[in-house]
Amino acid sequence: MTEAIYLEVAEKAENAHKARRQVSVSGMLKYLGVSRSGYHAWMKRVPSNTAKRREAVKARIKDIYDESKQNYGAPKITRKLRESGEIISERTVGKYMKQLGIKAQWIKPWTITTKDSDFSSKLQNSLDEQFNPERPNAVWCSDITYIWTIDGFVYLTSIMDLYSRKIIAWTLSKSLEVSCVIETINKAKARRNIEEPLILHSDRGSQYVSKEYRRVTADMQCSYSKKAYPWDNACIESFHSLIKREWLNRFKIRDYDHAYRLVFEYLEAFYNTKRIHSHCDYMSPNEYEELYYKFQRDELTLVS
Repeated sequence: MTEAIYLEVAEKAENAHKARRQVSVSGMLKYLGVSRSGYHAWMKRVPSNTAKRREAVKARIKDIYDESKQNYGAPKITRKLRESGEIISERTVGKYMKQLGIKAQWIKPWTITTKDSDFSSKLQNSLDEQFNPERPNAVWCSDITYIWTIDGFVYLTSIMDLYSRKIIAWTLSKSLEVSCVIETINKAKARRNIEEPLILHSDRGSQYVSKEYRRVTADMQCSYSKKAYPWDNACIESFHSLIKREWLNRFKIRDYDHAYRLVFEYLEAFYNTKRIHSHCDYMSPNEYEELYYKFQRDELTLVS
């Protein structure tokens, strides 16, 4: 029987239901060319083990999707399923997600939002797109992004450790003052061990080339993206797109306080602690750093 006929029958049944009229089973069976005995056999059939497993997997996929704040796509969900012992392909997970009507949050491309400075001729790109340092606190990157609220824009300044992609410090402000960037840097310095050489990469925005910025980063090696080239700072740019697409854009944000609560919930209760990252071998940033330090302790134990 063609799909068109099935759709027509479904439409007739739906119209009858809306009009509170009974549907003639005999009439429908005759229309479909199905015997009454075949219909009753279909009604009484017990789902196969394969069908039961399929529905169980779909339920688990939905659970993982919801636990990720409805952000994970097929690759990450497949990874989580395999960790629990499920043998399944990414293609099958994608098919089931389509049947469930769920999908990953799409991340829009970067846009250029900063202007070059008069100090640009002296700015060097020490990082040179080397985004995979061998240890924590070897390379940090920083950027500022805007967040729309009904009460006006607020601005998120973030610092990421490139080793784990962890956001080690952030500040939400109502202006683009240099002091907001300085506050974020001071938070990062207070929380992390920077006794070894450290590169701090940013774009060429006015906050990052100010005298106060250069003063507070005097013990670091400052690195800057090329003019109008956001890919030099791709990781932090990607994160700011991510937090908007996965979380902030779902809400009609009222004001600064509402925005702060949302940013805090995403960063402190999900991104750093739970959200798996392909760069981190499908661990959270916190777990990835903890594994690094565990290996360091184990090596020291063996040496001693």
